[in-house]
Amino acid sequence: MGELLVIRHGQASFGADNYDKLSDLGHRQSEAVGQLLRDTGWVPDRTITGTLTRQKETLASMGFEAGDTHPGLNEYDFQNLLDARYRGAVPELVKGDRKVHFRTLRETVFQWQADEIEGPAETWANFTDRVEAARLIACAEGAERVLAVSSGGVIGQLTAASLGAPHKMMMTLNLQIKNTSITKFVFTKSAFFLHEFNATPHLMSAETADMLTYS
Repeated sequence: MGELLVIRHGQASFGADNYDKLSDLGHRQSEAVGQLLRDTGWVPDRTITGTLTRQKETLASMGFEAGDTHPGLNEYDFQNLLDARYRGAVPELVKGDRKVHFRTLRETVFQWQADEIEGPAETWANFTDRVEAARLIACAEGAERVLAVSSGGVIGQLTAASLGAPHKMMMTLNLQIKNTSITKFVFTKSAFFLHEFNATPHLMSAETADMLTYS
């Protein structure tokens, strides 16, 4: 069986003008998970990321060479979904308060899944189709250890789909996923199974425990 390790990107720049780049902490988280893999002898024979800067920066800070990119590993456009829901007038509290932001985003994604948001840039069906396309590329013949760097929504969808769970489970999982956490799948030509979800052994020591984040 092959192994697919999907790493969520390091902490991004929430609240900054450009969210799509790692914070200083995000780089340190990425270095830590990369070192963990090397220390345990897990070296990929294929790497793949989405096209987002925070995903590419995570792989680079992990210390592994860039390989393939696939837009199917990109996060859904949460800002577009909020704009579509509120018709371009997203409340300031939603923008600035983390707790309100993520509660509102959860509700918004459920509406998106039910096709209740008018005019999103991407439909829920389009999102799930591209995530599956990326999975097939990542798990294609020729590699037994695949390292992917992606985002919480994609990892939530991969996990929910592997379990045959209802659509809403994607967002429930999405909100649990820690920065630089490891989600492991095993695969063959005809099967794809979840092996481990949202693990952060590299952030469990006294020296690294304060590096745990969710954005």
